[in-house]
Amino acid sequence: MTDQQLALEIQGLKKIYASSKGEPAKHALKGIDLSVRRGSIFGLLGPNGAGKSTTINILAGLVKKSAGTASVWGFDIDDQPRNAKASIGIVPQEIYFDAFFSPREMLELQAGFYGISVSDRRTDEILEAMSLLDKADSYTRHLSGGMKRRLLVAKAMVHNPPILVLDEPTAGVDVELRQNLWNYVRKLNTLGVTIVLTTHYLEEAEELCDEIAIINHGEVVACDSTANLLSQLDEKVITIRPTSPLSQMPEVLKKIGARLNKGGDIVLQFSPSHISIGKILQKVQNASIEIADLSTQESDLEDIFLQITSHKKT
Repeated sequence: MTDQQLALEIQGLKKIYASSKGEPAKHALKGIDLSVRRGSIFGLLGPNGAGKSTTINILAGLVKKSAGTASVWGFDIDDQPRNAKASIGIVPQEIYFDAFFSPREMLELQAGFYGISVSDRRTDEILEAMSLLDKADSYTRHLSGGMKRRLLVAKAMVHNPPILVLDEPTAGVDVELRQNLWNYVRKLNTLGVTIVLTTHYLEEAEELCDEIAIINHGEVVACDSTANLLSQLDEKVITIRPTSPLSQMPEVLKKIGARLNKGGDIVLQFSPSHISIGKILQKVQNASIEIADLSTQESDLEDIFLQITSHKKT
């Protein structure tokens, strides 16, 4: 993939925090490689302390790397730091605003920080896109939690960056607000903005992201399309509800690992590459069990995440 097709390119990125007060040096990043396609929604997942925030802060110019290279929209963060910083907008997890500033004042101030001339500012346009124009002149302390989240996105978009990084954007928010924020992310992406999303909500990554990287202990332990990651687990669960609840499991079904749940249904965790649903249903029929209903459950991103991150312990 060429540089013109990449929004972010990271090679051999390391960050070592020096030892202090008797504590050993901390290797926050151990030489990670990442490529993010332009126009994609890219998920960056990992447990607390995995290295996600360190990676983002290096890209934003807030933390100095120890080794490796990184480019933002084709600009090397060392050789062209101003262009690199201008190409990325960071939406932090923490909500902090001056209580006596209005959204309009905050965006105007942010535009001034980036040296955007008054004639080129898009304050009202951005506020309208974030459904905040009617609150443009209200004190930020009067905004709801959802409005404050959207204002963070608006601040990050002031300089019209082609890449937007959202760090845990829905942490601690309710389900309705989370869905609304998902819709805003999709809307921005359809406008051509490349989205990088860090999240602890695996459902969120599965719902939104085209590609996902999983970082654990400062290393990239998986990086692939969401569909390919999900296909890695050759595992399904089938639940069969008989017309009459079972009190004991027939021997023919015990042999393939089936069990009974509290309602007398048959539950079987199986690998499609080893046994087909058709063969399972044939065995149920051979046991003279009449089926009232059945359902199957696919592996989800949480299964992938737990499988991968549990393989490497400190």
